[in-house]
Amino acid sequence: MPLLVMKFGGTSVADLARIKNAAAKVKREVERGYDVIVIVSAMSGKTNELVGWVEATSPLYDAREYDAVVSSGENVTAGLMALTLQEMDVPARSWQGWQVPIQTTSAHASARFIDIPRANIDAKFAEGFKVAVVAGFQGVSPEGRITTLGRGGSDTTAVAFAAAFSAERCDIYTDVDGVYTTDPRITDKARKLPKIAFEEMLELASLGAKVLQTRSVELAMRYNVRLRVLSSFEDTDENSGTLVCDEDEIMESKVVSGVAYSRDEAKMTLVTVEDRPGVASAIFGPLAEAGVNVDMIVQNISEKNYAGHAGAVTDMTFSVPTNQVARAKKAMEDAQAAGHIKYDDLNVDTDVAKVSVVGIGMRSHAGVAAKMFAALAAENVNIKVIATSEIKISVLIDRKYMELAVQALHDAFELDKAGA
Repeated sequence: MPLLVMKFGGTSVADLARIKNAAAKVKREVERGYDVIVIVSAMSGKTNELVGWVEATSPLYDAREYDAVVSSGENVTAGLMALTLQEMDVPARSWQGWQVPIQTTSAHASARFIDIPRANIDAKFAEGFKVAVVAGFQGVSPEGRITTLGRGGSDTTAVAFAAAFSAERCDIYTDVDGVYTTDPRITDKARKLPKIAFEEMLELASLGAKVLQTRSVELAMRYNVRLRVLSSFEDTDENSGTLVCDEDEIMESKVVSGVAYSRDEAKMTLVTVEDRPGVASAIFGPLAEAGVNVDMIVQNISEKNYAGHAGAVTDMTFSVPTNQVARAKKAMEDAQAAGHIKYDDLNVDTDVAKVSVVGIGMRSHAGVAAKMFAALAAENVNIKVIATSEIKISVLIDRKYMELAVQALHDAFELDKAGA
């Protein structure tokens, strides 16, 4: 029997009416001949409420008990979904993570999958059950404690089940009807993509597009799980939404597929750092140990000697999320106090944004960077930092120009038009 995985996010199961709507979509797939594994999130807002209760009860909470509390939201949704399907005469039952069992590491609140044994769910399908409703976001540690996977973990759960059960496809139902060339709230010219390659989706997710959780795309790419993103609130068919797949499935692709952005960026510059072997390690090692996610890095090499410096010096610029600036400053101050690095000043600019163009077509087409920079220059947008990869070009700019930059790049690469 062919098998589908269907995942419903928090807004798709926000109340009983929406659960019933989601269940109707599941029933339709059962009627088409599929066995279905449904992965559910907690009802919209419920996880935040549970986290708030934990923090109000115990500011320095036990992470194991945090997981026990926070995972309960998905359990409620799974039970309600199974009951709703039963009322629709669909043979279904709910599964909590430990019942499958979804085996994970012991890293509470950020656990990773070890294994998803098929035997228990396969046995129920063999008995005549058509739907297994599984609580997303959770698993069980080797010690037998409930674990959670971190925010967005239900997407990752869905992909992991699709890989473990060799599903024909993994459908991610959410509050948008697919993946767009950019945020439609910024430009009404944004176009829904019928297909997008795993690598492109991974870059867009990591650069700020909120449609899919980054870990879920990484897992899908590793196991070649075909993902489809579509809306819970529209009538859908086999052509609905956006298919995230291997690039070999995409016959024609534009050089640039999308424009992504992130407002929550900060630029940090260490001024007049000693230019010597090992200085980069001395800077970024402490940042890594402090859990700071460094993205763009630029080193301004200088052969000049400055007053008070015996040898050549350099400035080192890098970007970090704005909520990690304090942690990054402390890591640098501690490294200087310990004598590991020397610098004259640490400049922080929290009024910046990152804008990126992404596309697998960049591999075989020259001139993308020149076109991007010309489009920004035409709008008098100054570039502060540039970073590139094989399929991505990112720039840091003043935050006030972010929407203008996104619109200009979307127009420059004619993303509102289909075709190569």
